[in-house]
Amino acid sequence: MENAALSVRPIAAVEPFHAMAIGRLAHELAAAGRSVIHMEYGQPSTPAPVAALEAARESLNGAPRGYWESTALLDRIARYYREAHDVEIDREQVILTCGASPALVLALSSLFAPGARVALARPGYVAYRNTLRALYLEPVEIPCGPDERYQITAEALAALDPAPEGLILASPANPTGTVIAAGELAAIAGVCRARGIRVVSDEIYHGLAYGEGDDAKLHSMLEFLDEAVIVNSFSKYYSMPGWRLGWLVVPPHLVGAARARMGNLFLTPSEMAQHAGLAAFDAQAELEGHVANYRRNREMLLAAMPRLGLSEIAPPDGAFYIWADIGHLTQDSLGFCRALLQDTGVATAPGIDFDPVDGHRFMRFSFAVSPAEVAEAIARMEPWFAQRRKEAAPAP
Repeated sequence: MENAALSVRPIAAVEPFHAMAIGRLAHELAAAGRSVIHMEYGQPSTPAPVAALEAARESLNGAPRGYWESTALLDRIARYYREAHDVEIDREQVILTCGASPALVLALSSLFAPGARVALARPGYVAYRNTLRALYLEPVEIPCGPDERYQITAEALAALDPAPEGLILASPANPTGTVIAAGELAAIAGVCRARGIRVVSDEIYHGLAYGEGDDAKLHSMLEFLDEAVIVNSFSKYYSMPGWRLGWLVVPPHLVGAARARMGNLFLTPSEMAQHAGLAAFDAQAELEGHVANYRRNREMLLAAMPRLGLSEIAPPDGAFYIWADIGHLTQDSLGFCRALLQDTGVATAPGIDFDPVDGHRFMRFSFAVSPAEVAEAIARMEPWFAQRRKEAAPAP
């Protein structure tokens, strides 16, 4: 008797992160003796704060705790929301994670069943789209251009028919660095409340804003929607990407589901990282020094963009990115970034990671490096871009 044919469900298709390939090539060139400037990754080049490093060293001398969650760190995070955003949360609503990426997995898997539709901006962080697909959720990408400052608007969200089950927000955003103003966040919250749309707000770039006065204040979605789920991390402002420490804030009714997933999928974050993270919260003077360098880097790059022939860019209000239109020079952003790296040693990110439709004509510069490296990168890129413009110019 023959066995009946088995029904096989397709495995979720997850696209590659092309900036990682650029990064691998950059490291290969560096290993071969080339001078490389890493502007392809959104990670600070600065070390963790001095106090965080010292706390980590001290933790190694103490008795090991194994799988452990620091109640002191949970309390400190709850205090952060009270002080920075005038929002009261219980420490039980905070779940420590092994970075923001697991926090996103916990958030999405706790909120949505397979097949749910989740809206997000295009361009947007590549892992949003791919994590949704890996969890058998359907990304609903909303095209966002210069008229919307590359951000989702309440109007666009209200126009979706049918309404999606969920929304991923990021302010400041990756790859654009754009920020959603408080009034627009409130309007988005109103649409989501009225239409039953559950919100995941990625706030990992909080602390990195370049406006003055009130324009420099970044707002948590919790200020406008207490049911929002918040993703945050020590990787960006706190300059601790390799420590793999982040957190999730969930409403009280989701605490059990999110904690069950954290315990089963990831256990706990590193004990040493938790000690370091607690100390990092009080290293503000040192961390603001990093922000001052990012501000300087931003100003240098903004001044250089016209000299590179790049006039169409997103307004980088926060984070540490510049999103630039290179459509007049190429329709192959990956090939363009590879050639730039091979010819000049400057590594950048191709737009196709962040926008599967129009990203072939965009690129992203990360300025999370030293001011000296930014100045050197500009010096290398100016003649290279001049040659590209010459090659792209129509024949007389």
